[in-house]
Amino acid sequence: MTQIRFPGNDFRHMESPLRLEADILGLEVIQGAVPEDINGSFYRVMPDRRWPSFIENDIFLNDDGMAMYFRFTNGRVDFRSRYVRTPRFEAEEKAGRALFGAYRNHLTDDPSVAGVSRGLANIITYFHAGKLLAIKEDSLPALLDPLTLETIDPEYNFGGAVTSKTFTAHPKIDPITGEMIAFGYAAKGPATPDIAYYELDATGHVIHETWIKAPYAGMVHDIGVTQNYVVFIIVPLRSEYEWLERNETYFKWDPHEHVYLGVLPRKGKAEQLRWFRGPTRSHGHVLNAFDDGEQIHIDGTVSLRSFLHFFPSIDGSPLDPRDATTFIERWTIDLASNNDTYTQRRLLDIPGEMPRIDPRFETLPYNWGAMLGLNLPDPAQMAEMAEPEGGLDAFSSICVFNPDDPKSKQLWRAGPKRSVGEPQFVAKGKNAAEGEGYLLSVVGRNDELRTDLVILDAHDLNRGPIATVALPIRLRTGGHGCWVNTDQLA
Repeated sequence: MTQIRFPGNDFRHMESPLRLEADILGLEVIQGAVPEDINGSFYRVMPDRRWPSFIENDIFLNDDGMAMYFRFTNGRVDFRSRYVRTPRFEAEEKAGRALFGAYRNHLTDDPSVAGVSRGLANIITYFHAGKLLAIKEDSLPALLDPLTLETIDPEYNFGGAVTSKTFTAHPKIDPITGEMIAFGYAAKGPATPDIAYYELDATGHVIHETWIKAPYAGMVHDIGVTQNYVVFIIVPLRSEYEWLERNETYFKWDPHEHVYLGVLPRKGKAEQLRWFRGPTRSHGHVLNAFDDGEQIHIDGTVSLRSFLHFFPSIDGSPLDPRDATTFIERWTIDLASNNDTYTQRRLLDIPGEMPRIDPRFETLPYNWGAMLGLNLPDPAQMAEMAEPEGGLDAFSSICVFNPDDPKSKQLWRAGPKRSVGEPQFVAKGKNAAEGEGYLLSVVGRNDELRTDLVILDAHDLNRGPIATVALPIRLRTGGHGCWVNTDQLA
């Protein structure tokens, strides 16, 4: 008989595989009261492997996608979670064992699944034009039913209009036009430098497609989008197909390569692309971007090298946690200049990641932002940062701030043995001022092996949680989520 066993898993850690599809109605409110003006769904996704991997020291990014929601109705909160039924998930479910090998390396798969999509849909849930997508950027999105979380289409290509093999985990929505701006990198296959750029109208139809080539193949995790431009952020977490053939990691950090920013007018063509070059840096996530016609500002999380410890440096150098610590920086491109450089300026002295803004101000000048505060571990803990176990709280606080006024920052700390998930903003109505609303965040109670949902005042973190909603189960470290109002769901 086949033994189902996850190596080293004793089920006493927050990050042990959960493997649970759940329906929990009427979650218990253990502190405060849930505001009755929060009505809608907070969607999230987390990696949660269904079958044990046959790859030694496999990474969490190679786990199946588990989509979930917290549904708010007049002060009541319900919870649901469902695996995303990707072709990969279905193949392994039928076999009753893992069939797919190393992260992004199809050459290590079981021969029985040759040609089957390796997509996992485990990084982000995203809502546009009435459709809920679960996305991992090495494949096409999965289309989910926003009410039931059932998988409608595991390889959604927007009616055949998206010809790229991949689709970004970080699309952007223009709040003025309702258009979605998206792209796919490695768009022609693993370790290729091709990028496909798309714009979709407010009804979800592709209205623009352009293909470009990056200076080198590598991770293009996020982009800057303004009212007039899109900026492709190329950082030296590189990939080469030969590494896959040698059974090495898909990505490696190259400390000798530059950062490139590719500026393209919205709905532009490849011949309009202009490249700007900067010193070696790693870029995590864009907070926001905006332009004044001549200058483009991109605000995001930056470190001296990638904090993803499982992707080694090409030169074999060890990972120094100080170099991998991310801060919010503003990169400014002067389009009127004849230079191919850009300026860099740190906006905040608190290290952090997973930044968010009031989405009504995306692509526009803004005055409010939020992010997770990072606890800087010592070097001995660094290898655990991306896969924290009970007691290691890499992110244990939330910070809100005005990017132009560092003194404006407020910090809410979850407390010892707590780990905090990406904050999600919910406005107090359509006419609320910028940042006037709530922040939702899941908080792992690592010493109790369960999770809370915390509701904070987005303008006043000092008052502490407005409400704390208890889950009787634990959730693993998750990726990104989205908020969808009830009227959007209708």
